[in-house]
Amino acid sequence: MRIFRRQVLKSLAVALALPAAAWAQSPAGTPVKIAMIEGLSGPFANTGEAVYRNLVWATERVNARGGLKLPGGNRPLVIERYDSKGQNEEALSALRSAIDDGVQFVVQGNSSATAAALIDAINKHNEREPGRRVLFLNYSAVDPILTNEKCSFWHFRFDAHADMRMAALMEVIRDDRVVKSVYLIGQDYSFGQAVLREAKRQLGAQRPDVQIAGDELHPMGRVKDFLPYAAKIKASGAQAVITGNWGNDLTLLVKAAKEVGYDGKFYTFYGNALGAPAAMGDAGIGRVIAVADWLPNVPGAQSEAFYQSFRARFPKPADDYVHMRMQLMVEALAQAIEKSGTATNMTAVAGQLENAAVNLSGQGGRMRASDHQFQQALVVGVMERQGMPGVRFDVEGSGYGFRVIKQISAAQAELPSSCRMARPA
Repeated sequence: MRIFRRQVLKSLAVALALPAAAWAQSPAGTPVKIAMIEGLSGPFANTGEAVYRNLVWATERVNARGGLKLPGGNRPLVIERYDSKGQNEEALSALRSAIDDGVQFVVQGNSSATAAALIDAINKHNEREPGRRVLFLNYSAVDPILTNEKCSFWHFRFDAHADMRMAALMEVIRDDRVVKSVYLIGQDYSFGQAVLREAKRQLGAQRPDVQIAGDELHPMGRVKDFLPYAAKIKASGAQAVITGNWGNDLTLLVKAAKEVGYDGKFYTFYGNALGAPAAMGDAGIGRVIAVADWLPNVPGAQSEAFYQSFRARFPKPADDYVHMRMQLMVEALAQAIEKSGTATNMTAVAGQLENAAVNLSGQGGRMRASDHQFQQALVVGVMERQGMPGVRFDVEGSGYGFRVIKQISAAQAELPSSCRMARPA
């Protein structure tokens, strides 16, 4: 096993941990550009930069094996950055700039409200200009509506949506009999609202004995002091908090909870990164639970090698934010482009992408053609001190990592869709 592990690590390190100079050795041919429209300034800039690192790493993998294999010759993948400043109007302006720059592949994820605006704009653009159609690949915007009522032939989601993530968390909450009351708190926009709505629905179905001690939404990205919110949570007597908060809104919330001495659990969508574990410290051990498509401590030599290769590529602790789904997204796009034989006919590429099935380092998934919702396994982890059983790797050099306590297969995670997709002639 050790020999196998070393071989896997060595091969992945060669293929994935490329120095910056590797760009100069990209295959000949015009680059296929991917426009990343994300907040690269403002309160959530750190999440945008973290996404960028993931996407760059994914494209480096494709380029290291020769780039996209197309009839006219191999072509490299390149990520182009467009700053939305965390605002919908800026994102739409960035989309127009990307289209003017000739980009036909757009990726975004760090806001469901922005994703909804981009879907509407891309639908209209593709109808007006069929010769310059655009595909939208979504890696993190998880409002369920995006692959239900607002589903689009031109939009593909690679993250599990909020209802799927909540169902995974509920697998743990269902068995957590210590929890008799919960406090629901989230960001006041479409995703945050969807999380709290689904939390209430699933609690009613699976834990009707649990009381909801609080139900609160707060402005997204504008709260600097969460102490009043934390004080209300503590005063409510709730044994647990359920939140979909992400970025600074999550980090500041858990910091405030620590300051007021709240000792309940946090059931989170994103509590495993971006400063949250370090903010909670020892107070989070055994109490911060997170759901994800993958965690660094998922058992297996291939998973371990995948994570170590990312850390070799981005060794700074602050850069430790890796998502398997973003890697699978780029692999699926590369597969679809190569199978369709074109990087310009978006109808042909979409036709291949909606049937994509990809695997990487022991993880994988498939796109569901009916609604363009990626189907993949999910895991739930609990925060522990690094070095404890099941916690070989910590997060962001914090000394805390997440031990996997529940693994949910893709078949178990799958939920029905109400999508009625309009397809191009």
